[in-house]
Amino acid sequence: MSRVVIIGSGIAGLFASLRLNEAGHEVIIITKQRPKDSSTNWAQGGIAGILDKTDGKGMEAHIKDTISSGDGLCNEEIVRCVVEEAGDRIRDLLSIGVDFEKEGDDFHLVKEGGHSARRILHAKDATGAEIERALTEAVASSENISLRPHTLGVDLIQTVHGEPGKGIKGIWCLSLDTGKMEAIAADAVLIATGGCGQLWERTTNPSVATGDGLAMAVRAGAASTDMAFFQFHPTALMAGNKIPFLITEALRGEGGVLLDNAGLEKYRTSPLGPDVHSFTLESSPDASLATRDVVARACDQRMKITGADNVWLITDHLDKDELRKNFPTIESKLNQFGLSLGRDPLPVAPAAHYMVGGLSVDIDGRALMSNGEVMKGLYAIGEVACTGMHGANRLASNSLLEAVVFANRAADHFISQPSNDLQEVPKWRAEGMQELEEHAPLIRDLETLRKTMTDDVGIVRSFSRLERAKRMLTLLSKEVDLIWRRSIPTRDLIELRNLVLVATHITEDALKRKENRGLHWNKDLI
Repeated sequence: MSRVVIIGSGIAGLFASLRLNEAGHEVIIITKQRPKDSSTNWAQGGIAGILDKTDGKGMEAHIKDTISSGDGLCNEEIVRCVVEEAGDRIRDLLSIGVDFEKEGDDFHLVKEGGHSARRILHAKDATGAEIERALTEAVASSENISLRPHTLGVDLIQTVHGEPGKGIKGIWCLSLDTGKMEAIAADAVLIATGGCGQLWERTTNPSVATGDGLAMAVRAGAASTDMAFFQFHPTALMAGNKIPFLITEALRGEGGVLLDNAGLEKYRTSPLGPDVHSFTLESSPDASLATRDVVARACDQRMKITGADNVWLITDHLDKDELRKNFPTIESKLNQFGLSLGRDPLPVAPAAHYMVGGLSVDIDGRALMSNGEVMKGLYAIGEVACTGMHGANRLASNSLLEAVVFANRAADHFISQPSNDLQEVPKWRAEGMQELEEHAPLIRDLETLRKTMTDDVGIVRSFSRLERAKRMLTLLSKEVDLIWRRSIPTRDLIELRNLVLVATHITEDALKRKENRGLHWNKDLI
């Protein structure tokens, strides 16, 4: 029996664990908090896909929309692979117990920005939570899957220290309950840790999204790619809520419209009449349902021009009963602030949402080094990986699909070529390290990091701002490294170390780019 350690408990990690367990392998899942704290659990919209494998026209349309959204940088082979496997993987989710919304005997499909047709399966506006529920229950009832919550991966263990080409043989991790470090030997390590939205002051991501998996893989010798492409969701609620709350794109798919202050005033006298136009029309004929890069940039620019803190999402021209039935999670959240769907203009603004770049992987999810060679024993799937599916901008609701397809491919690859050679792994060395007595410097450094990324590496960039960010990140990296070398690891220190490294990769990739594509928009290149 081979052992695979999976880092992360979202859709990618849990689905892969079930496939590996079915094939008789031992699986250890380590997760920083609880499964329900994953980004998957927070996903509202749905999973895009064509269930009917004979629907060639539908698949071609999905492929075309994905490539168009990716602004010419998608890998068409990968896009076709994911779209063509969608039906099988969605049926897998159904067999596991995921309950998607139905309309009679058929699935109720919705449309989101960039899609030319309704092809998104959902569980009202809590699709991620429904998928997480079903997968977590399946994992809990499976033999040979050990789930370890409150366990934070710290660093990968190379088979031969200093030689990444020799591969990975385990991981060091920190128990957040006991504060003790543990070394776990593995025949393979599968990274499924999600993104790094906590780099910015406003993010739709959970608190666990601190780039841990990407950072530890890079330190072990893996390569990152396309890190400049980070997606900001256009519509996060701005109603006095301290933690940004996502307003799903499906609301705009049902007819919701984005307006600025001037448009809102016109709307009040002439509801969506010929004199009332969304400011997003200036950026795309698809207006409020354009791709996320276009809509987020339009919102950001309009807010900067007018000095407003938000724009407005209008839904009161739609059937309020239908809205409240189909979006109960959002309605409940809005009610906390005295707002309601189908009645009130909703104050919204862009927030950091999804890491489109990530660890470079092949078609089976195997991590690659900068020379293009495979790192033996290391896989990366889900948001942490850059497969080539999304190009320069992710099409809405393609992420859950990509995650489950690559979870299946990575598991299948290991199953077809299993390793069964657990090696002795070294214990974590803490000689000479001291307890971290002062956390105040870490808090200040984290605040500086987030402000730097928000001000200088946001939706719209410039070379001078990026250079400024690079200088600040260099300083932060040195300071954090000094603390790291002399301190016993804590969660705050580990996360800050990882965030600074990931921020550096994002900034350096952005500086190298000489053209505007998708999510990377440098005003000096216009």
